[in-house]
Amino acid sequence: MKVFRRAFSWKDLWKQLALLCCIVLLAFALPRREPLSFALFAATLFNGLEPFSLAAGYVLSSLAAFSVAASLSAAVQAAFLLLVAVIYKRLRRPFGWERLLYLAAAQLPFLFLFPHAGYEIFPFEPFWQKVLISSALVLCSLLFEGGLYALLHRAFRCRLAAFELTEIGILWLALGLGTANALGKFALLALVCALTLYAGLILKSAAAVPFSAALSLPLCVAEMSVVPLAECTLLSSLCLLFVPYGRIPASLALFAGYSVSRFFGGLYASDGITVAFTLLACGLPVIAACCTPEKLFARARKSLLFYRERTLPRIAINRNRRAVGEQLYEVSALFREIETSFRMQNAPDRSPLQLREKLIASLCAACPNRRKCRETDIYESFDKLIAVGVAKKRVNLIDMPVEISSLCRNSAGLLFALNRLLAEYSKSAAEFEAAREGRLLLAEQAHGISEILRELALEQSEEYVFSEGEKALSDALLSAGILNSEIFLYGEGANFTASMTLESGADGKKVCAVAGKALHAPLSLADKIPISSDRACFVLKRKPKFDATFGISARPKKGEIASGDTHSVLRIDERRFLVALSDGMGSGEEARAVSDRTLSLLESFYKAKMPSETVLGTVNRLVAFSSEESFSCLDVAAVDLDTGEADVVKIGSPAGFLLSGEELRVLEGESLPIGMLEAVHPATLRVEMKRDDFLIFMSDGVTAAFGSTAELCSFLSALHPLNPQALSEQILSAALSKYHGNAEDDMTVLAVKLTEAA
Repeated sequence: MKVFRRAFSWKDLWKQLALLCCIVLLAFALPRREPLSFALFAATLFNGLEPFSLAAGYVLSSLAAFSVAASLSAAVQAAFLLLVAVIYKRLRRPFGWERLLYLAAAQLPFLFLFPHAGYEIFPFEPFWQKVLISSALVLCSLLFEGGLYALLHRAFRCRLAAFELTEIGILWLALGLGTANALGKFALLALVCALTLYAGLILKSAAAVPFSAALSLPLCVAEMSVVPLAECTLLSSLCLLFVPYGRIPASLALFAGYSVSRFFGGLYASDGITVAFTLLACGLPVIAACCTPEKLFARARKSLLFYRERTLPRIAINRNRRAVGEQLYEVSALFREIETSFRMQNAPDRSPLQLREKLIASLCAACPNRRKCRETDIYESFDKLIAVGVAKKRVNLIDMPVEISSLCRNSAGLLFALNRLLAEYSKSAAEFEAAREGRLLLAEQAHGISEILRELALEQSEEYVFSEGEKALSDALLSAGILNSEIFLYGEGANFTASMTLESGADGKKVCAVAGKALHAPLSLADKIPISSDRACFVLKRKPKFDATFGISARPKKGEIASGDTHSVLRIDERRFLVALSDGMGSGEEARAVSDRTLSLLESFYKAKMPSETVLGTVNRLVAFSSEESFSCLDVAAVDLDTGEADVVKIGSPAGFLLSGEELRVLEGESLPIGMLEAVHPATLRVEMKRDDFLIFMSDGVTAAFGSTAELCSFLSALHPLNPQALSEQILSAALSKYHGNAEDDMTVLAVKLTEAA
């Protein structure tokens, strides 16, 4: 513990002035003006505060005894403790247990110099009474030291221990008695009223009531009555009762309660001056509280919220989240490098010129006409023949240029050698193409994984901070009769989450309603995690604006047991869902297998939250690799339940529709079926769905039945559906009627209706 502070600021100056005032007031605390201020002076020295001005203040406070001997006693005590403080400063040593000896030695001037006639209630001599008082001063010095340290270094920074609160309470009791004796009971009453009012306005909780009760202790001792205790408790309760309505109503309620309590105490039968001063003792703090800027109250609440909460778990969580986020960033960068590496691999040199050189080396090396051929343009004709062979993968006599057939003596051998080289060339090209496709597939997967990890890194790097909403939510739950022991709010916007520890039997709907009203956000119960037999953690998340219902109607092709059409309805997360309709080419089990495989891949990739462009490209390559003749038409829609925006992807599929009231919008795509080419270019569009809108996907078996898009649009425009299942059945029935009840192809209708979230 340092003896002096090296830096001095305005904050230190105000602190010194406040301590000087307290030292002076303590000189009036005891009936015979015994130097109780000595205890606070010694406490300031042991807490490392600047000693010289405080020593002067202590000597000044001794004037309250109106005795030269008392002032001399105080001067000797101050000089002795100052000397000790200077020595410890030079030695750069903190005070230890030996300070008890210094305190005891400092009482000698009090024992032999301070005039004291003694109290009649004690049956022993005044000197021994002074010995008893000096022992009490040493004890108070130690208690004041602890209380002062708690106020200067720990208050508003952390939770205070019970013994620290006790030490502060004893210091307040002494200061209160000194204030009452020095300035009058009206001053102490005004101070108590002010602190009671500010405690209620800042704490806004039941903690203000015991605090106000503790404030009343000096009044109780001064009046030798418990009435001030009851009065302060009542005033604090009245203030808390009106706090939700604002500062002014709470302040006026406290003043009204004070006025009524004084009426029952017989105040208004006293003289006018007493009535005026008594009412001013509460009226002035009320005026001050009403004029105090709100930002000061907010700042005080924030400080109290910080040290009341369990900060260490949040710090540990944030530290772990940062570490995980950094690691995810590094792994994301690694997969990005892997992607770059796969995409940058160069193709081997397989130019036609290389084929010509191999052909000349294998065929013309032993030919006696090779010199004559070099003198002619026959090798340019070789290039023409090789170009035809590369395009056709094989050559014959018809493909041979006239120059070669007229000059070359071994035309048949030339064709044989070239076809052999072309076969090797085609095989090499096919192997390279397969390897290239494999590398691109791996590169796209690395890209998708990199994006997923990057998003996770961003999410994990977000820190959990303190929220004033936690206090509002706790008060709202208590008002609704729901007991809570811990509340944790984090995230913003759609990612907002509220976790709270409640009784296991708490009504989830009621909890959501109370929490939503307190936090001004629609909430729903996302999870309920048991903690013990009677406690559970309720996890609430922001409720999406919309919900969705689905309808599906299907009929396989006549004569087939299984349909080649498959559909999927997938909840990607709490705020998005995916619907898809896949139409495998053909019908029956084989077409259904292709369709199922396509949708299964889509679902897996979307669950992993891989980017859409990566999903479509990867699924296309995987389906193309699995079977050369298996293709699938695809409709996909990812819908955001917060905004109603739907990202629609169409690959080789017939027209889809958005039915919005009386308006019908056609959703079309022109790309080939998925798996047909090495690279798919889907038709993508974004549509905004509103409440009660219908999104409709159909397989080609349904759209072909209507003959044209115009006829289908005319039919849909005349419908006024109420639910998606009835709509899908109505469309399928109309399509079957076109075929006289017999499905000539697999027929599927998938309908989605966007509704308001309950």
